[in-house]
Amino acid sequence: MAKDMFLYWGSGSPPCWRVMIALEEKHLQGYQHEMLSFEKQEHKSKEVLEINPRGQLPSFKHGNIILNESYGACMFLENQFKSQGTVLIPEGAGEQALVYQRMFENLTLQQKMADVIYYTWRIPEAERHESALKRHKEALATEFQLWEEYFQKMDAGSYVSGKNFTMADVMVFPQIAFAFRIGLSQEKYPKLTDYYNLLKDRPSVQASWPPHWKENPQGMDTLKEL
Repeated sequence: MAKDMFLYWGSGSPPCWRVMIALEEKHLQGYQHEMLSFEKQEHKSKEVLEINPRGQLPSFKHGNIILNESYGACMFLENQFKSQGTVLIPEGAGEQALVYQRMFENLTLQQKMADVIYYTWRIPEAERHESALKRHKEALATEFQLWEEYFQKMDAGSYVSGKNFTMADVMVFPQIAFAFRIGLSQEKYPKLTDYYNLLKDRPSVQASWPPHWKENPQGMDTLKEL
């Protein structure tokens, strides 16, 4: 099964990390893969563009089936291998609804992080409109506070949607880990920090931990002011 799978991925990319965690959780180790460099623009190579015209990562194949969106790839893996490994989508209606809710709320968090990160990384400081950057940061801070409050209302040791690890965690954890990697304050967001610490040593997470994070544990300070 796993030998028929191939993944192009980039180190530290939350969307790539989601797929890798899902593969681990569904006991699909042994899949073929190739790590590409964003800095060298390897994700724009002919090989990637042949299966992903957008030239983005992840790019995933299972036999002749191609999935280039992390949410789609993870849902495909859960549905195709439902009886194998961790059950990532619960059967109960209420539990399932919350999993889906948190999964898709994560897209809002991802977008608001991107608004700050790419404005900071791509726009030269002399060309930035500080009022725009301030708005982006305020919107992102509000979003993180919302997630902090979600965890405040849950029991200690809870995952994103309750007592069990689910697809919501597959989606959300890489985003939270990336936020702390680039400077989010652990002191200001203690419940998010507890969640990060709960999951960082999970076998599927450690097996797929971004290689360059291991090589260079020192992150960045992009989100230090939030």
